[in-house]
Amino acid sequence: MSSVLLWVVSPKGNAAAPLLAFGGGKLRWRRRVPEAARTVTISSAVASPALRTSEEKVYEVVMKQAALVREKRKERNKAAEMMDGFSNLDLLNEAYDRCGEVCAEYAKTFYLGTLLMTPERRRAVWAIYVWCRRTDELVDGPNATHITPKALERWEQRLIDLFEGCPYDMYDAALAHTVSKYPVDIQPFKDMVEGMRLDLKKSRYKNFDELYLYCYYVAGTVGLMSVPVMGIAPESKSTTESVYNAALALGIANQLTNILRDVGEDARRGRIYIPQDELAQAGLSDEDIFRGQVTDKWRSFMKEQIKRARMFFNQAEEGIGELNAASRWPVWASLLLYKQILDAIEANDYNNFTKRAYVGKAKKLVSLPLAYGRALMGPTNSKIVELSQS
Repeated sequence: MSSVLLWVVSPKGNAAAPLLAFGGGKLRWRRRVPEAARTVTISSAVASPALRTSEEKVYEVVMKQAALVREKRKERNKAAEMMDGFSNLDLLNEAYDRCGEVCAEYAKTFYLGTLLMTPERRRAVWAIYVWCRRTDELVDGPNATHITPKALERWEQRLIDLFEGCPYDMYDAALAHTVSKYPVDIQPFKDMVEGMRLDLKKSRYKNFDELYLYCYYVAGTVGLMSVPVMGIAPESKSTTESVYNAALALGIANQLTNILRDVGEDARRGRIYIPQDELAQAGLSDEDIFRGQVTDKWRSFMKEQIKRARMFFNQAEEGIGELNAASRWPVWASLLLYKQILDAIEANDYNNFTKRAYVGKAKKLVSLPLAYGRALMGPTNSKIVELSQS
C-alpha cells in the first residue's frame, strides 16, 4: 500500500515538520512540538502487572470501551468542539472519499458490505480501516525495513494528535472527525501500534497467553474500534460487554487464521507465531517448520490449531446479530470468508508451508448473498447454522 502510506519519519529527521490542524473552522498549519518535549503513552495492557493473564489485561480495555457506548456519551473535549466547527465540508468529504477508495481497492468484499450502512457509519468505518491498514503496512509493507521503534513512537504521537483534533493529512482528518463523532476510545488504537512494536522485536511466542495478547493487539483491537461506529441494535437484549467480546473474538479468530495460513511465509522471514510450548507438546520444533514437510504429526497438530480458531469464530457469530441491522453484512461477509480459509488449509492437506490457502472468486460470490441473508437475522436469531463445508 505504498501509494497510501506516508512516512512516519519526517524529512531529514526534522522533528519540527509542519502538520495539519483543525481550528477556527478550517484547516491550518502549525509547528510540531519538539519530540524531546513529548512523552509517549504506553499501552495500559503492557504496563499492567505481569501476574495477570492476557485475557484479563484485554478485558480491562473491553470494559472501558463498552462503558463509553453503553452510556452513549463521550467527553466533549476541545478537540471534538473544534471538529464540530469544521466548515470545509468539501475537503472533509474528499478525505472520506479517499478512504473509501483505499477500502474498495484492498478490501473489496468488505467494502461492498459497507455500502449497506448509513453514509455516516460507512465513511467512519472506511476511516478506521485506512488507519489500521497504514499502521499494519509500517511493519509488513514495502517500506518495512526502514521502520524503527522511534518511527512507531512518532506514529503513535501522530495518533494522539489526531485524537486531539490535529491531523497530519487527509486520511488522518477523516479519522479525527470520526473519533469526535463516535464514542471511540484511543486505547485500542494505541494497542495496535504496540502490536507493530512486537513485530519489530519478537519472532517467537512461548505460549497461547502471549499469542492471544499479540492477536488482540493486531486484530482484536479492530473490533473494539468498529463497534461504536457500527452500533448495537436497539432491540438487542445482550449486554454491551458481550457484543464487544464477540467483536474481540472475531479479531482473534481472523488473526489465528492468518497465522495458520502463513506458516511457511512467516518461517521464511524468521517468524514463528505458533506457541512454542504447543509445538513441543506435539513433538514438533522450529526445525520441523523450517523443514516444511507435512507429516502425520503436523496434520494432527494443525487440526487442533484450526479447531481453536473455529471456536473463536463461533464465539464471534453469537454477537454479530446484536449489531445494528445495516452494519451486519460486511461483518458476516468477513467472517464467512475467513472461515473458508481454514477449509482451504484442510483441502491442501494441511500444507501451509508451500501452498497458500485462499478462497476463490466463485466461493466469494456465493458467500456474499449468504452473508446478506444472515445479516437480515436480528438479535434473537444470532445463533445460526454453520457455513456448509461443501
